[in-house]
Amino acid sequence: MTELNSNSEIQDIIQEMNYLHEISQRISEMKSLDQLLNEIIESCKEVLKAEASSLLIYDEKLNELYFEIATGEKGEQVIKKSFKMGEGIAGWVAEHREPLLIEDCYEDPRFNKEFDIRSNFRTKSMICVPMIRKEKLIGVIQVINKKGDKIFSERDLNIFSILASQCAISIENARLTEIQIQQKSIERELKTARAIQQNLLPSKLPEFKDLDVYFTLIPAKQVGGDYYNVYKITDDLTLFFICDVSGKSISAALIVSTICSCIMTYLNLLKISKEKFDLTELVKSLNRVLIESTTEEKFATCWFGLYRHSDKKFISINAGHNVTFLFRGKEIIELKEGGLFLGSIDMDFKSEEIQLRKNDQILCYTDGVPEATNIDFNFFGDDELLVSASKNLDKGPENIVNTILSDLRNFVNGAEQSDDITCGIIKVL
Repeated sequence: MTELNSNSEIQDIIQEMNYLHEISQRISEMKSLDQLLNEIIESCKEVLKAEASSLLIYDEKLNELYFEIATGEKGEQVIKKSFKMGEGIAGWVAEHREPLLIEDCYEDPRFNKEFDIRSNFRTKSMICVPMIRKEKLIGVIQVINKKGDKIFSERDLNIFSILASQCAISIENARLTEIQIQQKSIERELKTARAIQQNLLPSKLPEFKDLDVYFTLIPAKQVGGDYYNVYKITDDLTLFFICDVSGKSISAALIVSTICSCIMTYLNLLKISKEKFDLTELVKSLNRVLIESTTEEKFATCWFGLYRHSDKKFISINAGHNVTFLFRGKEIIELKEGGLFLGSIDMDFKSEEIQLRKNDQILCYTDGVPEATNIDFNFFGDDELLVSASKNLDKGPENIVNTILSDLRNFVNGAEQSDDITCGIIKVL
């Protein structure tokens, strides 16, 4: 008789192990986290022959457990509750990282009767086990009430502990998979945004008989907040524009797109003659658009230059941007009249008018140039920028910009580029 019982127990164990192996394979399959958690819960009920089961995920930042999913007649009510570490049976298991087998929950002082009172559900017995992966707490899983008014056994506890270990691995893998999927999705979105932003930049600058112009933009990230353009309004009027939107990534790219669209719309829908184009009105209009279409923390620093070819008159407006420099022989003139950055408050902008001369050169740039840092966290700075620009004033805009960028690379000495870099030179021939 003893031998028969022994053989029967062995058969039960083999059956249970085969069942566990089957369940482990099922929850190890590639699936979404939501699907996996549902599968785990149903499998736990099935393996332990329980009336209900639930799974709580550990939130490391809040140091709390929250119900991710629960099954049974009152499952919907369960998932609305969270527990602090040490609170209730689940909180005790999470805090001590030890499994519990409780034959009569109402006799255990750690048991919280609140749910039973609210739901008319009677919790009798329970197994509650921590899910741990490489000493990291993933959560807690529990089964409630053995079917047929039976009591959970030590064998049930052992089986459930083995299953919980496999669940922890599967949940961690599913999380990593979801992160990878999200990252790939973000990368695709950034790639699209980058292509759109590249299309906004001029593929080729207009050519002039009386000006030599060169601009370049080097983004720090896949999508940045710098932008420049040169608009030939009429044969006699040309608009130069450079801006730096606060922040990076897609939000900055959207604002760049808004700025570009606004300028193009303004130029295309001028009700007055283009020969009477008013730069201050354009800046005010663009400012109002950004105030209405962006949030408080988003803004753009900009510099605008309007050149009249017939008499070499140049109008400059600086909207909270870096100082623009005019090189006239050995003299360096600062162009900084204007107002606050765009997108902050509705205001009037001041302009300054300069009579340009032959060989005058205007240097405009974004703060990614002077604020570039080396490995010792020192700034490149405006002084070094002016020294670098002054080296080759007789060799043309492209040569000057390339010299600045070369000196900048030597200065940072391999340090990571933290901001977009845009630089341009306008030379009067």
